[in-house]
Amino acid sequence: MKSQSLFSSMHTHTCFCDGKDDVETMCRTAYERKLYAIGFSAHAPIEKQIGSESHWNIKDERVNDYVAEVLSAKERWRGKLNVFLGYEADYIKNRRSPADDDIKKLNLDYIIGSVHYLFPENGARFFTVDGPIDEFERGLNEGYNGDAQALMHSYYDAILEMIAIGGFEILGHADLLKKNCNGKNYWTQETELSRQKEIARAAAGAGLVIEVNTGGLNRKKINDTYPSLSFLRIIREYDIPVIITSDAHCANHIDGCYEIALKTLILADFKEHIIFNGRLNGKVLWKKEKL
Repeated sequence: MKSQSLFSSMHTHTCFCDGKDDVETMCRTAYERKLYAIGFSAHAPIEKQIGSESHWNIKDERVNDYVAEVLSAKERWRGKLNVFLGYEADYIKNRRSPADDDIKKLNLDYIIGSVHYLFPENGARFFTVDGPIDEFERGLNEGYNGDAQALMHSYYDAILEMIAIGGFEILGHADLLKKNCNGKNYWTQETELSRQKEIARAAAGAGLVIEVNTGGLNRKKINDTYPSLSFLRIIREYDIPVIITSDAHCANHIDGCYEIALKTLILADFKEHIIFNGRLNGKVLWKKEKL
């Protein structure tokens, strides 16, 4: 990257959940790539809440080990790399939220709030919007009678509900829904942009930071960032701060496609991005970096 900005990687997953590498490998790679900080954001436990096994969320019985390992890494790398302990916490109406007590009691450095799961109101089986395409299409057909626009509204409604409840600092991959919709005219762009304006307005009111996530690019699932350029232009209108993240599930992706994120932010007329810089007396500290 030609930019002189400092960068971090605050959205990362290790072998404690669905990542491929361990905490130490991720730290070492972040240091070698000259990142300012790394934050670990294991998918919060969810099996009790959804009544089903999950292969990509951390197990309840592994939470204490995860916390201990990240805190140990924080000490090992002190003075060389800033290491932070976090979660990526799902919102599922009446089932799971980033503001839940079991999450609060961990005293995490930060939390990313995300929506992956949809539980259709007609009682059909739940599904993840970014899961395999056959799962997505099954959810679309069983849960929404093939009405993709209704599914889209359900997704953005969930994000708005999560923002209203709170309990997190960073809004994760705010248009994740597009992973299985890229290039498909499931709904009009005008309709989705209207919903995205609602999200931006709510995020601004809640004082949130929105991540510019390169995970779909790193895994070659989509051709742009989450959020897209059009969504980022709306976010810019509301003067919401953004943080570049990689959603890395392996060490090699720890700063993957950041140059694309930079170019996208410049096209959206952003002048700066921010880096998480810890907490002081309970207050989150952010470090501004010019693009």
